[in-house]
Amino acid sequence: MFRMGRKREKERAFQKNGGILLEKLVATCNGKPPIPIRNFSETDLISATNNYDPRLALHDDGCWKWYKGSLEGRTISIKKDKGTLYLDEVFTDIVISAKMNAHKNVLRLVGCCLETQVPILVYESTEKTTLHSRILGSNSDASPHQRMAWQSKLKVAREISHAIAYLHTAFSRPIVHRDINLKNILFTEHDVPKLSDFSYSITIPEGETHANDSTLCGSFGFMCPNYGATARVTEKSDVYSFGVLLLVLLTELLARDERRGTEDSDIVKYVRKCRINEIVDPAIIAREGAAVLELAFACTKDDPDNRPTMVDVTKELRRIERILQP
Repeated sequence: MFRMGRKREKERAFQKNGGILLEKLVATCNGKPPIPIRNFSETDLISATNNYDPRLALHDDGCWKWYKGSLEGRTISIKKDKGTLYLDEVFTDIVISAKMNAHKNVLRLVGCCLETQVPILVYESTEKTTLHSRILGSNSDASPHQRMAWQSKLKVAREISHAIAYLHTAFSRPIVHRDINLKNILFTEHDVPKLSDFSYSITIPEGETHANDSTLCGSFGFMCPNYGATARVTEKSDVYSFGVLLLVLLTELLARDERRGTEDSDIVKYVRKCRINEIVDPAIIAREGAAVLELAFACTKDDPDNRPTMVDVTKELRRIERILQP
């Protein structure tokens, strides 16, 4: 009796989630044939993770819990919602991830499980560390904090900037990520940085220059103040967040830290008023670091119209990287 009830529960969840996903895929693809999404059974994922063995946990980013799994002879990463997201946000993550699968610096979606009340997402294999843990350390990671070389930071910044530029320009309407931060940048076993988590992504409506959303999604310290004040989302909202990311890479300081005092808690304000040589290696500032700092300040200008596009940001980071080449 219990097994029959559980089977019907799975079937209902599959039908409900499948209908929502299909509707969202069709809407996102402008009525064209939807992107194929592979479906895994709940049993598949329980088996792949040894019933979500805590020893296979990769990381916990607040909204999602990640697990390492093995399925059909390959290693995968499994992402489970912790009950903090709306169902629509989970489906948005699935659909935008699928659209972005072609980009080498976006975490590749393998498929999802629609049999659970909230779908479970399945991705390519990732390491336990995030960019946040590599730069700032993390109590949740078993591996010790290791300092990233400046050249490695620049490479990550340039590759992720290109992924964001692709999100803004590759489709018929721009898509804004809205949650660019270090925890949403993961690494594969080959150390390739991958942009992830499109739960809060929003598409700019056709014929419009912005989208309106008073929900105000994003991470403290990274969210564009203009978006917070007006509830208007544009591609320049992501540009601001990326500028904050550049400042964190340069300084290895938290984007928001109340210990710096109320006026200095925000990294943008703090770095603008500091003597940069006191918080960044002077040898880096004397060379390409000064150009990165200038770019970060350009990305975080108060007026969004005065910020560069992500395409321009990527071009500038490529130019800066060439300075390092022997």
